Formats: sequence, structure tokens, C-alpha cells
Amino acid sequence: MQLLKDRIRKDGQVFPGNVLKVDSFLNHQMDIELFSEFGKEFKRRFEGEEINKILTIEASGIGIACIVAQSFGVPVVFAKKSQSKNIAGEVYSSKVQSYTHGRIYDIIVSKKFLGPEDKVLIIDDFMANGAAMDGLLEVIRESGAHVVGAGIVIEKGFQGGGERLRREGLRVESLAIVDRMDEKTGEIVFRDDE
Repeated sequence: MQLLKDRIRKDGQVFPGNVLKVDSFLNHQMDIELFSEFGKEFKRRFEGEEINKILTIEASGIGIACIVAQSFGVPVVFAKKSQSKNIAGEVYSSKVQSYTHGRIYDIIVSKKFLGPEDKVLIIDDFMANGAAMDGLLEVIRESGAHVVGAGIVIEKGFQGGGERLRREGLRVESLAIVDRMDEKTGEIVFRDDE
């Protein structure tokens, strides 16, 4: 998606440790017009698929997932990173190691919002090594729901999560795949640039 790649080049910053900072438009301040384009593009890419739920993980994926869900006309369910008083009853749970935060989270989804009748599209802002996706897939398996695929805004292709998940049979559609970044020069190279 050229619009996204142009925006990453314009406003993205590369930090040590292979961190791509895009908080000015994606995961802190959100550019809703750009998100609307994401929704249209994911709708186009998953056209014809039977989808009745969008699943994401707290917190950065929620805004994007809401706009994508609007394009599909379906609800969003988000996996919470901690048990709270407003989740009553039984839950599905999994552990996720956050690449960005360097810690392990328990994620939970209430059983009343995900079940065998659901056909789920996972939406997330970033994919690095695929750990968050593994956790969401475990929750979907526990629920008996069917995963249709995963829509990722930015995939760090050099970290291998997307390729591993594709080899395992998951349909992964990424709007931009970064093949390499240079923290010294700020250069960002996308998969289809070469």
C-alpha cells in the first residue's frame, strides 16, 4: 500500500533495537483518514471471505480494528492484557511476549464473545516475530472459532514472524513489509522496493 509506505518514510523514525516509531499517525496519535484507507484495503484483500468478528489485542490494534470492522460491518473483540472486574465469567487465555515492551502478558477474551460459530479476521498494527499472533491464534483455537486470516498494517519482514505463520498455513496480508531499517541513516526499505 503505497500511501502507507510513503507515510512511514515521511513520519517514521528508526530507533536502536529494530524499533520503528510511527506514533505520530498509527499507535499513539491516530490518523483516522489513513485508517479508513486501511479498512478499505483489508476489505478488498479479504473480499468474499465469510467474516463475522474482528479480533485484535489491547491496545494499539483497537483503533485500526474498529475502522476495519466498520468496513466489514462486524463487531470487534479485543484481547485484554489483564483480568479486570468488568470481565465476568469464563475466559479464554494465552500468554504473549511483547517485542516492543520486552515482557510477557496474559491475554484474555470472554467466552461470551468468541465461539465455534465465529469466523475471525485478526487485525494488528505491527508484526515482528509473531508472538502476539500466536497468542491470538491460541485463543481462537480454544474457542473453536475459525480463523480466516490476519491483516497486519506493518510487518517487520526481517524478523520472520509473518513468513513463519504463512508457512504454518495462516493467510497473512500485510499492508507494508519492511525488509530492513538503518538506525544511523533512518533508511527504511520495503519488500517490493528492491
